[in-house]
Amino acid sequence: MSTQPIEITTPAILANIASTPAAFLMCPPKLYDVNYVINPWMAGNVHASSRTRAAEQWQRLYEAVTTIANVQLVEPQPGSPDMVFTANAGLERNGTVAISSFFHPERQGEEPHFRRWFQLAGYTVVDTPRTTPFEGEGDALFSTDGTRLWVGYGPRTDPSSHNPLRKIWGIEVTSLHLIDPRFYHLDTCFAPLADGYVMYFPEAFDKASRAKIEAFYPAEKRIIVSESDAICFACNAINVDRTIILNNISSDLRHQLESRGFNIIEVTLTEFLKAGGAAKCLVMKLSRPEREAANSVS
Repeated sequence: MSTQPIEITTPAILANIASTPAAFLMCPPKLYDVNYVINPWMAGNVHASSRTRAAEQWQRLYEAVTTIANVQLVEPQPGSPDMVFTANAGLERNGTVAISSFFHPERQGEEPHFRRWFQLAGYTVVDTPRTTPFEGEGDALFSTDGTRLWVGYGPRTDPSSHNPLRKIWGIEVTSLHLIDPRFYHLDTCFAPLADGYVMYFPEAFDKASRAKIEAFYPAEKRIIVSESDAICFACNAINVDRTIILNNISSDLRHQLESRGFNIIEVTLTEFLKAGGAAKCLVMKLSRPEREAANSVS
């Protein structure tokens, strides 16, 4: 791994982005590395990632995201090389954040850093119990119409954590059982998309969970991802309106998405695949905190 200083530039966001409600939290990969093995993708990749290449790939992702949304940054902290995967920091909606309670001790040190960032930014912070592991937006995704919260459970999130989420936001929660260890978080195999579409890899779920997905999304709205695209984290996609940003995908999947009116931006994220993450893992969706929203009302 390169030890050269890493330069991360954060160009000014275009003026027309300021009016969009879309916003994300990102963390520069200044301290990123594969230091341990807590998912199948990390096996064989300990210290195999190039921090220089990771910085270059992250920078391209950052620049792509800033064309469609505002981006807030949290500084990485020593001892937490996976902070770059901000999707796992928690789950935010309407100014309230449920902070993650990580299953693996290796990532539990991230929790106070993210908690502090959200508190200083004006969000209402709710802690989730250590006894019911929950890993934030990695395993919890709102449907784009806002009527439902899809929450995965399996290797890293306990199903008993789903009821507190239901109480926090008063929303219908649908639990999905992840059965393939390669797809250890929901956002690695399931992506709600604009206009009622969903992109997913069915084999990552048990039969009952597939039935729940199919009951909510009609057949014409389901985009089935092949295993070859799934293991390149095609479902780990950032979607704002009709734009999707994701790792490199097959021409067939690109055609499927474009034929439905989506604009596709591919960003190579191979250095982050070594840790089991890609585009969606590197961002956490935000709305304005209640304090900020109140201050903006005159």
